[in-house]
Amino acid sequence: MKYSLQFRIWHWLNAIVVLGMLGTVFLRKTFLSWRTNSEILMTQLSQMQIEITAEEAKILAKAVRAGMWEWHIILGYALVFLIIYRIFLFISDSSEKEDFSSKTIHKKIVQISYYIIYAVLLFMAATGLIIHFYEELSLTKEFAKSLKEIHELVFYAIMFFTPLHIVGVIVADLTDEKGLISSMINGKKS
Repeated sequence: MKYSLQFRIWHWLNAIVVLGMLGTVFLRKTFLSWRTNSEILMTQLSQMQIEITAEEAKILAKAVRAGMWEWHIILGYALVFLIIYRIFLFISDSSEKEDFSSKTIHKKIVQISYYIIYAVLLFMAATGLIIHFYEELSLTKEFAKSLKEIHELVFYAIMFFTPLHIVGVIVADLTDEKGLISSMINGKKS
């Protein structure tokens, strides 16, 4: 299969954005966790004879990661743009495609998994925007919090799919679809 330049650009930009967003979530849940860092701040400041409350430590810990979380939001906007662009590519693509019924079971599963992950990314982008703009949309903070919990739960689908996709592409390139990776880089199979 030959991939168009527009699709290849979309693919690699999407990869950068999704990996960037995964990175911000990873940092938020590990090294930049406000729970862990607020305790560190309280302990370290206490050793310097500076006492702060748990709430003040929480505010400081969240401030430490605020810049990083801004990247999550910026990447979220990029994801929205990339989803819109992917829909445009899907609609405007005039290349000949293999009929679904003629595909092997494996290729059918792969194609369906891509449609599922596109739907998940669309859901994540939409819910991310709603969470970010809940006040402007006249939604309650409770609704935004509930939606955020679902957003974070659905995130695990992306976390699961991403390494699976990378490993699957490498295995396919080494076995029955030689040149798959190079075709996504230069547009033609080697």
